Amino acid sequence: MERHAGLPQRLKESILGPQGKTDAALRRAIEARAEELAGGPPADVAAIPDNLRETVDTVSRHAYRITDEDVQALLRAGYSENDLFEIFAAASVGAGMERLERGLAALKGERR
Repeated sequence: MERHAGLPQRLKESILGPQGKTDAALRRAIEARAEELAGGPPADVAAIPDNLRETVDTVSRHAYRITDEDVQALLRAGYSENDLFEIFAAASVGAGMERLERGLAALKGERR
């Protein structure tokens, strides 16, 4: 596990860094919300537009429930496919990383 210690942080930085098409602050807010839904600290959702919140919550908790209709509605709302990729990736990383941290803590006998 030690040889992979830096990989999660590098993944997170690549998704949340400044090089994306969507605003980095939006991606960080989405990541924080997803982290919260996975058991992390409370997040400020003010930066997440109302028309994205439900989708972010669904991706974070039950990604398999996102339908073609959900995606089409966001496309009609003005988001591009690239935007949606970055939004979904930020939500996935937030939820996944929090679950990873909780799992690693549990293996050590700790609580998060």
